[in-house]
Amino acid sequence: MSADVEAGADGGAAERSGSPSGLSRRGLFGLAAGVGAAGLALGAGAGSAAGVAVGRAREQGGASPVHDFFGAHQAGITTPVQDHLHFASFDMMARTDRADLVSLLQDWSYAAARMTQGLDVSATGAIGGSPEAPPDDTGEALGLPASGLTITFGFGPTLFETAEGDDRYGLAARRPALLERLPAFLGDDLDPARSHGDLCIQACADDPQVAVHAVRNLSRIAFGRARLRWSQLGFGKTSRTTSAQATPRNLFGFKDGTANILADDHEALAEHVWVGEGDEPAWLAGGSYLVARRIAMLIETWDRVRLSEQQRIIGRDKGEGAPLSGGREGSAPDFAAADATGAPAIDAASHVRLAHPETNGGIRILRRGYNFVDGNTELGRLDAGLFFLSYQRSPAQFVALQRSLSTDLMNEYLRHVGSGIWAIPRGAAPGSYVGAELFA
Repeated sequence: MSADVEAGADGGAAERSGSPSGLSRRGLFGLAAGVGAAGLALGAGAGSAAGVAVGRAREQGGASPVHDFFGAHQAGITTPVQDHLHFASFDMMARTDRADLVSLLQDWSYAAARMTQGLDVSATGAIGGSPEAPPDDTGEALGLPASGLTITFGFGPTLFETAEGDDRYGLAARRPALLERLPAFLGDDLDPARSHGDLCIQACADDPQVAVHAVRNLSRIAFGRARLRWSQLGFGKTSRTTSAQATPRNLFGFKDGTANILADDHEALAEHVWVGEGDEPAWLAGGSYLVARRIAMLIETWDRVRLSEQQRIIGRDKGEGAPLSGGREGSAPDFAAADATGAPAIDAASHVRLAHPETNGGIRILRRGYNFVDGNTELGRLDAGLFFLSYQRSPAQFVALQRSLSTDLMNEYLRHVGSGIWAIPRGAAPGSYVGAELFA
């Protein structure tokens, strides 16, 4: 990533703010002053920085897309799902106040707006500052393109009010009424150390080092204001968000996310994903709700199940991904169809049937999950599974679907071991920062 000097709003080089991150808040507003074709604000010196980032991507065959940080909605929701994920949950530090929270979101927005363009976190970056001081940027992404990086921020229930009822930042009155910890579900075995959090960051990229670099540097910027609570690496997307993407496979070997909401289905997004202008609270309009679930998959047990049984459990064939009622992958399941013996072609307790909108009053969600393998367990089995991520207009959509899946045949091979929910603000406006409407 480039460490080119960026001009601030006054045309001068971005100055240090004196905040713990050492980043320029004036630089944030300079960066956002106007959005060019590359998505980077073109101040007096920022245009050359954007050119470097985009030029580097073009040198590598144009294979590295660049996504705007600023916009009506945060990137990383309907954006074409990238190949790699680094998800992180944070808790605010004790004795921080409202000003600390605002300054953190401003500093994070400034750094994110740069990194998504393939730049270092600040103007001086990894190598442009004093050799006698730690660099602003950790440097492991030097020379790498943007790699389609998106950075998405969210606010957890405890940011507004702690479990003890403490309104640390004067935000309790502005808490979304729907933003509550998820209820307990059948089969939950949640690890508190891998659940919840005041804030979350979802970094997705086509290069795992770029995603890790983003979270590493945002964690560093948070020093003294927020601490990392838990994080999760993911690879191999398990859903698609555009019609141009092929349907990926999960670690059970089946195509996943065939019926996902796609980015060009604006009617479905407005109905099922984006918080509406008439919804409460008004500051969240244009945003969404994110649910994250760490789902351990009992890989070795599943691998001993005969193919016909695997397909009955899922409700689709393993090769084409077509519903067992017939057709191709995109064919609508026919739950009334029977097989040669007269039994239902798609089992009543199959995953496809229980998760289908027809079974759930038309409820749909947008999925952006990832596979994970975190070594092995103490029993010598793969510590592997699905890091499930879904976006929905209301958490009630996820709750209804999860309850519908309580009799899912697949539950024998799954364990839900981590969980969290966050309100996802609308996208940051040029000249502002993510979540600014909450503090208006």
